[in-house]
Amino acid sequence: MSTEKLLKFAPFINALDNGFWHKLTQLKLEVYKANDDPVTLIGYYNNSDLDGIVPHLNVDYNALDESYHIPPLSFASHGTLVNMNTIEDFRNCDKLKLLNSQGHQLMEDIISGRSIEDPSYLSAFLLLTFADLKKYIYYYWFAFPAICLPESIVLLKDAVPISQRFSDKQMSGLLESFDSLSRLHRLNAFLVKEDGDSLEVGLLKDFKEISSSSKIHLGFCDPCTFSSNPGWPLRNFLTLAAYHWGDLLHNRVEVICLRDRYRDNVRQVKHSIVLDISLPSINQNSLDVLVDGVDLSAVKFVGWEKNEKQKLAPRMINLSESMDPSRLAESAVDLNLKLMRWRLLPELDIDAISNTRCLLLGAGTLGCNVARGLLGWGVRNITLVDNSKISYSNPVRQSLFLFEDCINGGQHKAMTAARTLKQIFPGVNANGIDLSIPMPGHSVPENCLEEVRNDVQKLEALIENHDAVFLLMDTRESRWLPSVIGAHKRKIVISAALGFDTYLVVRHGMIADDCLEIGDCDDHAKQGGAKADAATATAKSSLSLDGRRLGCYFCNDVVAPGNSTHDRTLDQQCTVSRSGISMIAAATAVELLTSIVVHPMRGRAPADANDKDNSLSVSFRSPLGIVPHQIRGFLSRFHVMLPTSVAFDKCTACSDKILSCYAEEGFDFLIKAFNQPTFLEDLTGLTELHQCTEEAEIYELSDEFGDDSGNSC
Repeated sequence: MSTEKLLKFAPFINALDNGFWHKLTQLKLEVYKANDDPVTLIGYYNNSDLDGIVPHLNVDYNALDESYHIPPLSFASHGTLVNMNTIEDFRNCDKLKLLNSQGHQLMEDIISGRSIEDPSYLSAFLLLTFADLKKYIYYYWFAFPAICLPESIVLLKDAVPISQRFSDKQMSGLLESFDSLSRLHRLNAFLVKEDGDSLEVGLLKDFKEISSSSKIHLGFCDPCTFSSNPGWPLRNFLTLAAYHWGDLLHNRVEVICLRDRYRDNVRQVKHSIVLDISLPSINQNSLDVLVDGVDLSAVKFVGWEKNEKQKLAPRMINLSESMDPSRLAESAVDLNLKLMRWRLLPELDIDAISNTRCLLLGAGTLGCNVARGLLGWGVRNITLVDNSKISYSNPVRQSLFLFEDCINGGQHKAMTAARTLKQIFPGVNANGIDLSIPMPGHSVPENCLEEVRNDVQKLEALIENHDAVFLLMDTRESRWLPSVIGAHKRKIVISAALGFDTYLVVRHGMIADDCLEIGDCDDHAKQGGAKADAATATAKSSLSLDGRRLGCYFCNDVVAPGNSTHDRTLDQQCTVSRSGISMIAAATAVELLTSIVVHPMRGRAPADANDKDNSLSVSFRSPLGIVPHQIRGFLSRFHVMLPTSVAFDKCTACSDKILSCYAEEGFDFLIKAFNQPTFLEDLTGLTELHQCTEEAEIYELSDEFGDDSGNSC
């Protein structure tokens, strides 16, 4: 029983970016004016889409730029824009004549050999438009001309995956030669020479030379993802093959539909398919007549795109709101992010990132760079808090400030940074707040109690109304209060700190909602050591730590935060660090947040405790990769470490004792921490720990002295 059947091609749909209309509007007003002559433009398509995505031709803001270079790993398509001056002209123009004119050029390119020299001309397209510039309403209709041959193209066998037709060695040779040749030539379509167990890619213009010595196949970069059908560009390519090489191929050829994508940094081509095709016979004389324009009706063309209702009719788009430049910028930001999900990470939750409300405590070197990184991820709500003003030394390292911001005593950092963010991207909801954060070791006089109480309440409200908190301040003690409040309110807290050539980025553990209840203070304090031991045992056995029991910024300290600004020299008053280290640390902090936000467990995501990639479990990962606990960088060695540590049961910021007392006593508890230097150490048991350590050292010294005395007698 014969398996022959007609070959069907998956047509293109347009992927027209809104930025194109903005550019067309500008050119219509400033350049084209009343001229409706055809204009050349360029689009592109890819052969790297995920399964299930229909073939699409991209036309973006740069399509009308003659010097435009299409994106890497894309394939050019030459187009013609016909922009009508009135809606009546758009409706009443001869659509068949326009399509035939484009098809006539397509046939001329095939017959003359132009498409052999540059196969991108085989996927030509037409765009018919009318722009209502008063209402910003645009009417448009795409056509992707294809030649209707006298005979149908027959598929002799069902399409098969490339891995069933060729060996791994052959496919490896195919890709190697394709990559080498594509650096110099446009390979929308190509030849494949099969010689024994090797495959090699060649140019169309070398057909006679290759076919005389080896078995030859046709190949093209296929934008289609369907398992049984090729994409639209193959249709005109087969016409070219039948016209020029039909007799040499004996009207039968195998076609390699190359589909080439990356997933998890691994190249995948095994979803490519191979077709066994019977080419139709073409009377060259009849086609040559067409080139001379004698009988255009001898060959018919198809290719008008169907609209949203699957009817042969134009489309319309209303951009009256989005044509505002600020809205256009917002659309462009969203497009960049959506392309990640479209082509690379379909499981990436872009909305979860953009909807994250971020609070940046500190608007200096780190704060400015973190804010810029968040903008790049499309974060829409950013609040910056700082109480200092911009000095002349700031703008060169703090990327949201300019020289004029320093004049006349300097502008407030937080408000200026927020204003600059809005200038960069008007769609961001950026706010700056001038606020002092009370700190341990900085005692509060009686006459300042109400002022400090108000500052604490403002900080508590800010943390409550945000999803993620970045600690980006200069001093250690300024991080203490937001660390306590963030832990109490179960917020994502990320701390970043700089040394001269080192940096630290750490996410604080997020305690479970049922972990702390008022009144459980003593029980939790008693169980703290057992919890730490259990967590450590789990870490050793599973090479991971539960995200609920990760340590905070203060967990590695055995002393409470104090006044680190007292009696400091000039070099100690300023953050002295290598110029680029703040950008590295800030970018790392932002990327850590995005990895946390898109992880199914968000702030409670487990932290991997093994630095070997092959040890990673799926549960440790977000779509963007692992979610480490700490990132410690050493710029002098260009080295990065990913340590993981358990929450310290005597931590002065996140231990159960601290959080329980804060929940019960509130501001009264905080005042004790601010005013009494040893209060936090006494409360958590660090004072007792120090005493035990000192006694152990005395006993050890006493034993050593006794041994020496014994030996001397």
